[in-house]
Amino acid sequence: MIELTPAELAGIVGGRLFRPDGATIPDVVDGPVVADSRLAEPGSIFFALQGETTHGHEFAASAVASGAVLVVAEAELDLGVPIVVVDDSLAALSTLARSVVATVRSQGRLRVVAVTGSNGKTTTKNMLRAILERVGPVVAPRGSFNNQVGAPLSMLGVDRETRFLVVEMGASAPGEISRLVSIVVPDVAIVLKVGLAHAGGFGSIEETAKAKAELVTELPADAVAVLNADDTRVAAMAGSTRARVVTFGLSESADVRAEDVATTVRGTEFTLVAGQTRTTATLRILGEHNVMNALAALAAVREFGVGFDEAVEALEELARAERWRMELLAAPDGVTVINDAYNASPDSMAAALKTLAEVTRGANRAIAVLGEMAELGEYSDEEHDRIGRLVVRLNIDILVVVGHGARHIHNAAGLEGSWNGESVLVTDADGAYDLLRGELRSGDVVLVKSSNSAGLRLLGDRIAGVS
Repeated sequence: MIELTPAELAGIVGGRLFRPDGATIPDVVDGPVVADSRLAEPGSIFFALQGETTHGHEFAASAVASGAVLVVAEAELDLGVPIVVVDDSLAALSTLARSVVATVRSQGRLRVVAVTGSNGKTTTKNMLRAILERVGPVVAPRGSFNNQVGAPLSMLGVDRETRFLVVEMGASAPGEISRLVSIVVPDVAIVLKVGLAHAGGFGSIEETAKAKAELVTELPADAVAVLNADDTRVAAMAGSTRARVVTFGLSESADVRAEDVATTVRGTEFTLVAGQTRTTATLRILGEHNVMNALAALAAVREFGVGFDEAVEALEELARAERWRMELLAAPDGVTVINDAYNASPDSMAAALKTLAEVTRGANRAIAVLGEMAELGEYSDEEHDRIGRLVVRLNIDILVVVGHGARHIHNAAGLEGSWNGESVLVTDADGAYDLLRGELRSGDVVLVKSSNSAGLRLLGDRIAGVS
């Protein structure tokens, strides 16, 4: 973060600086801003936020013990460090992020790119970071810091040397992306896809589309909206933005598109086409859906003056999208594991299964280990059913369904006429591991896919022998 005196920080957030007896007020604070006391380190600033069941006040002492030199809280706390007392810590966090980004931006160096979509945000963010790091200092969130807390915390990582800020903007309810855009209006905004992720919070895919469109509706005319030409709901957002529109996709109408996409267990190759430019790209990341993410990143960085050759070279060096996201693992016994169990929606589950089918193509056994897709609300049974039927239609050899919440995948597979008992329902990850331990053989390709809450990501590591 940029240097601020505690008094300046208090003034920005509309707070009152409280000095407990014996507390030393530092001349300036510029350390990392955290809301999780476990992430506090010497020099950090701790925001005590209200959680679902606990308040950050309960963890402020732990943050100070780990080195936090300033606490933003909703009460006077006697912790031996100065306290900025505010009415609403979350609102103060957003206000501070808005001010810090605006200050750095006023120097004329900082450019901001934001990403939203039902799937692919984190992968696209990592691709953007890999490319832009070749040009200058980049701030981008680690993991999926994309909500009302995580996004402002990520923004507060900028300092006066930062050239690029990459922000993920996720939402579980209408209005959340609008609030993030109000903190930092992007120079370039990417909308990847509208699907049923978090459908339980939105109620329908149409409402999900409205929420994702919040990213582009408030863009100024000198900004750029990078939209998926292959998703009709995303493409329609061109009519609701003042920004210049650039499209990406597989269709010939896209400004930045891919041709000749081919996926093997070694990676994904495609031809990048943009105007008169044609160049071959070979990603180490699997899947046609990740080609779409790459196209979005390539279209965005071109707006910052980054050439396609340099950008493609950076993408080709990217070893994986993120830990537990289409992560390719080679087990000592010759089994290949695609560990994609950090998150799951109907679209991403279908994309991962299609990738599994494509990389095996009858030459190797395809084994799918699937857990629950969370946060689907009333669509849950129907969408799990659809995935079960898709497994059969893709000729996946073995299906292992883990947990009661995913049972409709197993049930639907069994109802398909061509299925002959190749699906097994087990209670938990241990049951899946015990089953597979006696089943797997060299050459098998195993996809492990579920929402994070299903807890299968460590199962993929265990199958591959990764500690």
